[in-house]
Amino acid sequence: MKYVKWIFVVLLISSLTSFVEKDKPTGGLNVGDIAPDFKIESMSTEQPIAELSTMRGKYVLLSFWASYDAHSRMQNASLSNVLRSASRNNVEMVSVSFDDYQSIFKETIRKDQIVTPTCFVETKGESSGLFKKYRLSRGFTNYLLDDNGVIIAKNISAAELSAYLN
Repeated sequence: MKYVKWIFVVLLISSLTSFVEKDKPTGGLNVGDIAPDFKIESMSTEQPIAELSTMRGKYVLLSFWASYDAHSRMQNASLSNVLRSASRNNVEMVSVSFDDYQSIFKETIRKDQIVTPTCFVETKGESSGLFKKYRLSRGFTNYLLDDNGVIIAKNISAAELSAYLN
C-alpha cells in the first residue's frame, strides 16, 4: 500500500509536467500574426533591398536559415526549388541567412544552387534586430504570408508549398 501511494504521486506529478509543457508557446511568430515589417540592405550594389512592406498585395514566403544549420539550409533549398519549378508562381520568396560572414553565405548559395533575387544575409547573425523581431531561435523557421502580410502557414514543407501552388 505504501508503494501504491508513491506511484500515484509520481504519476500525478509527471502528468502535470507534461500538461504544462504542452501549453508552452512555440518560438517565433504564429499563424494569424501580422509579420513585422523589415528592411535589409544588401552589402553589394547588384542585389536589391528587401522591404517587406513593398510586397503587400503578393503572397510572400519568408525563409530564415543559416549555413551552419543543416535542416534550415535543406528546407530553404527545397522551397526555392519548388518555387522555381512551379508552373503557377504567385509567391515571392525572401530568403534570409543569419551567417556571420557574407563569404560563407555566398558559397552556401552557390553550393545549394539557390537562385532567387531576394536572397539576403544578415551578418549580425542572431544578434540582429530581424532575428529578435521575429523571435527566432536556432532551428529557424519559415512563414507563408498572405497578400496582407498575415502569416497563413508556419514551417511549411516543400510538399505543402507545392500543393498550395498547384
